[in-house]
Order: sequence, then structure tokens, then C-alpha cells
Amino acid sequence: MELLIIILNREDYLQKILSLLVEAGVKGATIINSEGLGHFLAYEVPIFAGLRHLIGERKGANRTILAVIEEEVFSKFKELLHEEEIDFTQSQTGIIVTIPIKEVIKHKP
Repeated sequence: MELLIIILNREDYLQKILSLLVEAGVKGATIINSEGLGHFLAYEVPIFAGLRHLIGERKGANRTILAVIEEEVFSKFKELLHEEEIDFTQSQTGIIVTIPIKEVIKHKP
């Protein structure tokens, strides 16, 4: 098992990413509104307001998606991303990370 973490900078990809996760076999996920450190500092911490000219206009929140998955589900998800030409190596798309999970405690229906 792995913890899949997707930090999505492109809000316009959210519905497609969620559809691809379901198609790959993800049974559940948590979606969190999030914001990058640079934007937070520039717009919420007055001492860093000078960063605004480097960061540009304030944009909407990022989305962070968390899901506990099996390795084969992640492989399928990567294939589907490739088929849909969603490329996380492109600037401003986001980042995908997986972290090995040793144990999960949850209700089993």
C-alpha cells in the first residue's frame, strides 16, 4: 500500500484527475483546499508583501488529493494520465508523490 499525494495547481484538471483516479481503481480520496508557501507569505504575512511582484496576481487555491492505494492502481493511474496528456512535469501543473504505508487502521465494510 502507498499514500498517494497529488498537489494540483491546475484547478481546471480537478474533475479529470478525479475521474482518472476512479477509473484506475481508487475507492476513496480526500480533497483539501491548499495554498503554496510563496503565495501565503506574499498575501498573508505583511513583512513578505514585497514578494507579490515576483509571484504575480493571486490565484485560486490549489487542491491536495490524498488516497491510500495499491501499487498497481498507481501504475494504471499514470497510464491514464499519459493517455489524457496530463503532464505533471510541465510547469504549474503540480506534483504527485507516493509514500509507502506500513499499516492502515480503518473500518472495513
